[in-house]
Amino acid sequence: MATDVILPALGMSQDTGKIIQWLKAEGEQVVKGEPLVEIETDKATVEIEAPANGVLARVSAAAGEDIPVGQVIAAILAPEEVGNKTGAGASPLASRIAAENKVDLNQVKSAGRRIQKADVLTYLQNRENADANVGTRFMASAPSASATARLTRASPKARRLAFEQGRDLAAIKGTGPQGAVLAADVLAATAQATARPAELAGVVDAAEMPVAMANGAGENDLAVSNIWRIMAERTTQGWTSVPHFYLVREVNVSRLISWREQVLKRSAEKITYTDLLVKIVAAALRMHPRVNASWHEGRIILKQAVNVGLAVAVEEGLVVPVIQQADTLGLGEIARRRVELVAKAQAGKLRPQDISDGTFTISNLGMYNVDAFNAIINQPQAAILAVGRIAERVVPVNGQPAVQPMMVLTLSCDHRAVDGARGAQFLDTVATLVEEPLGLLA
Repeated sequence: MATDVILPALGMSQDTGKIIQWLKAEGEQVVKGEPLVEIETDKATVEIEAPANGVLARVSAAAGEDIPVGQVIAAILAPEEVGNKTGAGASPLASRIAAENKVDLNQVKSAGRRIQKADVLTYLQNRENADANVGTRFMASAPSASATARLTRASPKARRLAFEQGRDLAAIKGTGPQGAVLAADVLAATAQATARPAELAGVVDAAEMPVAMANGAGENDLAVSNIWRIMAERTTQGWTSVPHFYLVREVNVSRLISWREQVLKRSAEKITYTDLLVKIVAAALRMHPRVNASWHEGRIILKQAVNVGLAVAVEEGLVVPVIQQADTLGLGEIARRRVELVAKAQAGKLRPQDISDGTFTISNLGMYNVDAFNAIINQPQAAILAVGRIAERVVPVNGQPAVQPMMVLTLSCDHRAVDGARGAQFLDTVATLVEEPLGLLA
């Protein structure tokens, strides 16, 4: 029996996911649990795993498409279910191009086992040539510029982009089959044209310029990733719809530093201050369950698991991988999971389970020499902890001024789920454990 591959929801507010690339070809054998397709969500680029053993078939979503959550995007067939052409058929891109141009795939010839993009492009070119030949019987004049563009080999998306950007397809060198102009060729030509004035002025090398579009006002519009775009939308929504309030606490980290030094001497893992804070915050969340919660449709939902997310900056935007069951882990395991998750985030290889079910987030900008900041809550969570750098300051110690290593913690709370008193109690517990980590033993 066929097993459907469904685009999963990785968050309560997620409506769609963008297909980045298929890691397995249609008709290829797959094993349950191996990476099948990369998708981009509002949180990260993640790999979706094969839900069963079998043969990948019925791929209905091509790279670049935004697909609604819950939609079937492919199927995994058992070997006995694979037909001669049912399992193979046409590639996702070939199917999409055919659909856009109202092409009956039964009319398209393929030299291989299944219909490829090049086969559809060749069919389209032959159809356009036939139309053009019919037209010449009634036209004695030279072909117009629009006719020349129409006869240039190009994918439908390339034609659409060229039309939108006012570019001449005939002037663009194609890199597709038989010299066909692809969408990437149009974008590259536009980027080159945008970069040329700066190159001539000796301002910057073309290879170093971001792909941008001139907006007619002497400025460039920088193309952003889907992650960045949705991050902007979600932070705007969070900032405007969540009633934030902030609690600030400066803590003495002398004993936190000593704790880390002692741990490093006996641990094979490189323990960071972030790892120590994950351990402390997880313990504090277990003691203050009202902070380990979310507001949803007029109700406060208490989370049973303590899953601490870490805000990680990557080129495409901000992602928040999650250390699951953080309150049950030792420092070594927390460090190992952090290293693994950060590496995956930077490589764009996060899986759905790596970014799901977070109940609280830590955002640490101390490594960028930031003293303090207010973080925007990562919905639907009830709070986020912003961590500044460790800096020496003059503070009173036993009634006398002394230079001590200090750090500023700022707790952002959703007032719908956490009131001031509960937020203050939670922050006090975190601060107490930072200043005296032995309290964790209690």
